[in-house]
Amino acid sequence: MKNTVIFDLDGLLVDSEIVAYQLYCDLAEKYNQHVTMEEYIHNYSGRTERSNMQTFIGLHHLDLSIEDAISFVFTKEKEYLQKGVALKPGAEELLAYLQERNYKILLASSSTRERAEDLLRQNGVEQYFDHLVFGVEVERGKPEPDIFIKACEYAQEPPQNCLVLEDSEAGIQAAYAAGIDVVCIPDMKMPGEKFRGMAAAELSSLAEVIGWLESLG
Repeated sequence: MKNTVIFDLDGLLVDSEIVAYQLYCDLAEKYNQHVTMEEYIHNYSGRTERSNMQTFIGLHHLDLSIEDAISFVFTKEKEYLQKGVALKPGAEELLAYLQERNYKILLASSSTRERAEDLLRQNGVEQYFDHLVFGVEVERGKPEPDIFIKACEYAQEPPQNCLVLEDSEAGIQAAYAAGIDVVCIPDMKMPGEKFRGMAAAELSSLAEVIGWLESLG
């Protein structure tokens, strides 16, 4: 029986992917170049910042270090985050539903703790979470299963009692490898067929999760 739900953060719980796209637009504009939405989705969405910067520099033929590119993006992101990043539709309703029914609620994110806690506080939902788990706590990041295994340890629950909510290919693969059922809720980038096949279900938004859970009985 499912009694624990593990949320991803970016693109799943908060609508931060559009902010990430804007960051790449800002970086490109600084060098008189342009990034289309299609380019962002194809080349950068769901990947690590370091690998993205390496790709960006190569594709745009820039005389720029990865560290300087990351520093620029990090600084600009802070400006955007201060203005606020909205929750995805249905997020707060789902969190309240889970808390009322005594589910354990966790966050498992590759983000930094400071950034994640700021986003949760901005949206007034930090009180719903029993544990927050971050990439720095494990040896390997997504798509390896380590972060979700760590989340199960925090929850003191076996994988079969847990459910992961994810939007990215790497996150879906990580949950699947951890032996945890995962619901795919796509954001800007639709996961490939291989990864969608790993999911227990595919829903269009967090607003549909309550109905899906109730259908499990």
